[in-house]
Amino acid sequence: MSKKLVIVESPSKSKTIEKYLGSDYKVVSSLGHIRDLSTSGKFGFGVDLDNHFKPDYKIIKGKKKLVTELKKQVKDADFVYLATDPDREGEAISWHLYDTLGLKKDDYERIVFNEITKDVILSSFSKARKIDDNLVKSQETRRILDRIIGFRLSKLMQSKTEGKSAGRVQSVALKLIVDKEREINAFNIEKYYEIDAYFDSFDAKLDSYKKEKVEIKNIEYANQILSNLDKYFEIESVEKKKKEKKSKYPFTTSTLQQEASNKLNFTSKKTMSIAQKLYEGVTLKNETVGLITYMRTDSVRMSDEFVTNTYKYIENTYGKNYIGYVKKSKKTENVQDAHEAIRPTSILRTPEEVKGYLTKDEYKLYHLIYCRALSSLMKDATVEATSVTLLNNDYRFKTTGQILLFDGYLKVYSDYEDSNDKILPVLEEKHKIPSNEIKVSEHETKPPARYTESRLIKEMEELGIGRPSTYAKTIDTLKERAYVNVVDKKFIPTEIGIEITDKLQEFFKDIINVKYTKEMEDDLDKIADGALIWYKLLDRFYNDFEPKVEVAFKEMEKKPPTETGEMCPNCGSPLVIKQSKYGKFTACSNYPECKYIKNNDTKKEEKVITKCPHCTGMIIEKTTRRGKIFYGCNQYPKCKTAFWDKPTGELCPKCGELLTEGKDGIKCSACDYKK
Repeated sequence: MSKKLVIVESPSKSKTIEKYLGSDYKVVSSLGHIRDLSTSGKFGFGVDLDNHFKPDYKIIKGKKKLVTELKKQVKDADFVYLATDPDREGEAISWHLYDTLGLKKDDYERIVFNEITKDVILSSFSKARKIDDNLVKSQETRRILDRIIGFRLSKLMQSKTEGKSAGRVQSVALKLIVDKEREINAFNIEKYYEIDAYFDSFDAKLDSYKKEKVEIKNIEYANQILSNLDKYFEIESVEKKKKEKKSKYPFTTSTLQQEASNKLNFTSKKTMSIAQKLYEGVTLKNETVGLITYMRTDSVRMSDEFVTNTYKYIENTYGKNYIGYVKKSKKTENVQDAHEAIRPTSILRTPEEVKGYLTKDEYKLYHLIYCRALSSLMKDATVEATSVTLLNNDYRFKTTGQILLFDGYLKVYSDYEDSNDKILPVLEEKHKIPSNEIKVSEHETKPPARYTESRLIKEMEELGIGRPSTYAKTIDTLKERAYVNVVDKKFIPTEIGIEITDKLQEFFKDIINVKYTKEMEDDLDKIADGALIWYKLLDRFYNDFEPKVEVAFKEMEKKPPTETGEMCPNCGSPLVIKQSKYGKFTACSNYPECKYIKNNDTKKEEKVITKCPHCTGMIIEKTTRRGKIFYGCNQYPKCKTAFWDKPTGELCPKCGELLTEGKDGIKCSACDYKK
C-alpha cells in the first residue's frame, strides 16, 4: 500500500494533521530546523568568504538520530510533502529537509497553510508547489548577516567591556532604550499651574484670555487671574457633533504583542508561546483543531470565506445594523502579505464554547484574538461629542463630553477600550450659571515616558527594525544579558547596556542605527522578490563592516575593572570587581595565573517588603545607580519583578498582581484597579 510522507515542524501539529489526512498519509515532525551554519572557516562564521559567502551547514547537535529516522521514512515513502510554516523561516526549513534528506525534484512538493483545520489542510494539497529559492536565499542571507555581526561584535564586547553579546537588531533596540533614558535625564522639570472651575455636575478648565492661550508659570500670576474671576460664568457656546469611532484592524504579530502586553500584562515571549499552541491545535470535545491562523504575519487581510461567515454571524447574533465593512489595508513598506491576519479559524467557535478546554491564559489570549477579528468587521461606533465654552470676564474655560449613540463594534470589544461616557447636563447659550469653586492646581512638566515592552515593539515596527516575529527574542535577549532592568513594566538601561551602546556608537555608528538596519530589511525583501542577488548584499556589507571591526579591536579602550582596595590572599595582586551573567563578584586581577574568587559571606542586610508574587523570593528595597529607591525581587536576575512604588503586600482583587502605594494612592502594579 502506497504511503505519502508529510513533514511538518511541530510534533503536536503532526498528530492533528495526520487525523485529517487518513491512513494513506504518515505525518512526522522535523522539530524545527535540522541544520545550521557550522563554526568552521574564518572567525567561525561557517561561510566561505572567498567563494561568495557559500554557507557550510551541519546537523544541529542532538538531531542526527532524528535525521537518520527521517531519511528512513523518506526511503519508505512514495512521495514527500514538505509542510513547514508559511514564512521565510519555514521555507528555509523545507529547503534544508530537501537537501539533507536527498530529495529529488520529482519526489516532493511544498504545501503551505495558514490554519490547521481539516478543510484548509486538505485544500492545501491542491495548491502544492516547489520550494521558493528566493525566500530561502533571503532567510539564508539574514542568518549569515546575523552570524557575522553577532560573532564579531560579541567577541569585541567580551574583550573590551563587561557585556556578553551584540547584534544587528538587538543593539539598535538597546540604543533606543539608552537614548530615551538620556532624554529623560536631560529633561528640565518645570512647574506650571492650572485653574479649574467646578459646577454641580461637571468642571471646566481655563483655556484662554481674550482668545490668547493662557500659560501660568508662577503662583502669583495664578492668584492674579483668580482675583479677576466672578462666581458666575456665561455659557458662550455649546457645539455638538456626531463622530464615528472606528473599529480596529485584526491583529498582526506586532499589534497582538502590543495589545496582549497592554491589556493582559503578557510579555511578548509569553504571547507568542500561547499563540503557537492555539495555532498548532487544541483537543476539543470531538476533534483536535487549530483555533487561530498562523501567528507570524504582518498582513491585516482576512479570507473572503471568513468575512462572509462573520457577516452572517454578526447579523444572526447582533442584528443587521451591526454589520461593518472590510477596511482597506494601510499597506506599508516591509509588509509581507503572503498570508492572513491573526484570526479565529471559525467565528462559530466562540471563546465561551472552548473555555473549558483551555488554560486560563490560553482563554484570555483566544478571547482577545476572537473579539478583535469579530469587531473589525462590525460597524463603527457613533458618539455625540459636545464642546462647551464658558466666559468669565474675558477668560474662557472649556469642557468636553461625549455620549455613545450607537455601540457598534464596542458591543464585543469594549472590554479592551477606554470608552467611558462623560455626559454633560443640558446647557443653553447666553445663560449664566454659578460655580461652586474655582481652584488653582500645581503641576510639573513630565519627561518622555520610558519604553514599555508594548511601546518598544510599536517603535521598532514603525521604524522598520527587524521583523515582528523576532521582537520577542530580541527583547528577551536584552533582559537575559542584563542590559536592561524592567521596573513597573518599563525598560531602564543598566550600566553595561549604556557602556555597550556607547562603545558601539564610537566605532559603528553608521551601521548600528535605525536607518542602516531598516535599509538592510528592505534589501532582504528585494532578495525575497528576486530583485537583488544575495551574495552581492553580503559583499557590500562585509567590505564595509570588517575594516571597522579591526580598527575597533586595536583602538577601543578597554574599561579597567574597579579595584576594591583589598589584596589577593593567594598572590598579593589587587582584588577587582568583575561581572558575570549572574551579577558582580570580587576576584583576583592576576587572572588567569591566579584564579582566586572571594567568597562574600557578609551580605548587605536586605529590607524585606513582602513575598514576590512570581517566584519563591522576596521583594526588597533596592537603589539604582543614581540613588533612587525601587523595589525588586532578591532572586534577580532569575526573577526580574520590580516596582517603583512600594508594594503593600496585598493582591489586586481584579488580576491578582501586587498593589503598590505611591503619590496616586494605592493601585495595582499591572492593571487599572485603584483602591
